[in-house]
Amino acid sequence: MTVVAVLGGPGAPGATSSALALLLSWPLRPGRRVLLVECDPDGGAVLAGALEGRVEAVYGLRNLAVADRRGLLAETLWEQLLDVSPQGTGERLLLPGLTDPAQAPGLAYTWEPLVEALHALEPQGYDVLLDLGRSGANGPMAVLPRRADVVAATVRTTLRGLSAARPRIAALREDLDAHGTGSDGLGLLLVAEGPYPESEVSRQFRLPVLGALTHAPRTARVLSDGGDTTDRRFIRSELMRTARTTADRIQDLAAARRRRLGGPQPEPIQPQPQPIQPPPVQQQPVQPVQAALPPQQAQAPQPVPPFVAGPVAGPAYPQQQQPPAYQQPYQQQPPGYQQQPYPQQQFQPQGAGQFTGEWPVRVEAPQISYAAPHIAPPAVPQPPAPAPFPGQAGQAGPDGADGEEVWRAR
Repeated sequence: MTVVAVLGGPGAPGATSSALALLLSWPLRPGRRVLLVECDPDGGAVLAGALEGRVEAVYGLRNLAVADRRGLLAETLWEQLLDVSPQGTGERLLLPGLTDPAQAPGLAYTWEPLVEALHALEPQGYDVLLDLGRSGANGPMAVLPRRADVVAATVRTTLRGLSAARPRIAALREDLDAHGTGSDGLGLLLVAEGPYPESEVSRQFRLPVLGALTHAPRTARVLSDGGDTTDRRFIRSELMRTARTTADRIQDLAAARRRRLGGPQPEPIQPQPQPIQPPPVQQQPVQPVQAALPPQQAQAPQPVPPFVAGPVAGPAYPQQQQPPAYQQPYQQQPPGYQQQPYPQQQFQPQGAGQFTGEWPVRVEAPQISYAAPHIAPPAVPQPPAPAPFPGQAGQAGPDGADGEEVWRAR
């Protein structure tokens, strides 16, 4: 699993729109899912923006604070998710953020259990995107970028955007080196609005560039204010194409960091020298015993099945099994009564399979949850149909309404 923290800054560099673009363009293999969590302490913007208020503000991060105090954080997390997949397949999920900045202090002790619960989703095939907003890397929320695999700082390539981002990124680099896993997972997510190229920005900040999103106001308006994300012009737009390239770079960086933080590899086992065996002594062949037996008693040796080790499915078997009371023999029988033997039955605990002589092997990986037994995620609600893609209806051709070039999807 990859945990990516998207950080903003002063001047609205577009952290939430960039996180939504990564959510919709994140490459998914079969069985994989991606989850976007709005952790902005200033309040979430997706419900009133990209979803256009079509979903009531009853779902979200604010419900997890009370659930954490009750020890039900892992179960309540599944109840707050929204399905934002264009086809409604449940592969791209959203956890809406706060509806009021005054709710942020109530989550001061919930951020660390929340990041633990998100890391526990790894066996189930989830990648997690964290939208930290402009101030989500300070105070109690600092645990989120410290525990993330990759931290992407969103910066506009204008003089005002670069000047405002420089001191914040320097402070974040020092915090990751001192309290996190290192600043080698920190990178820049550029919004190519200004004249400064990627190489110059990377050299000045001494950080790698994870991606450069195209500055396309009409396409970005679908992510910020709502629109039809299933429209072919939106899917093939240059903004979404660069978002897919950025997602690939982020996954490569996360994989490289995990290999580095995984610890030293075990040394290969050196073969031990074999002792010299004396030459074999010639002996007379001995006839097998089965050859002297009658044909009906001579049997070929049966191969021994190999022992299969693994966890035992179902509950543990008790020490002794007793038949029910109605099958136990009477203590006193009348004269002349002959007791009939009861048929032998197999008694086994409810929910366990019949023992066959081998240890069964669990095929699927055990489900892991935080602070509570795993509960299968319920079907998450899906918002109603979005508004059409902004522009002239029925317009065709390689260019959009404002001259933006449409690129073919990779």
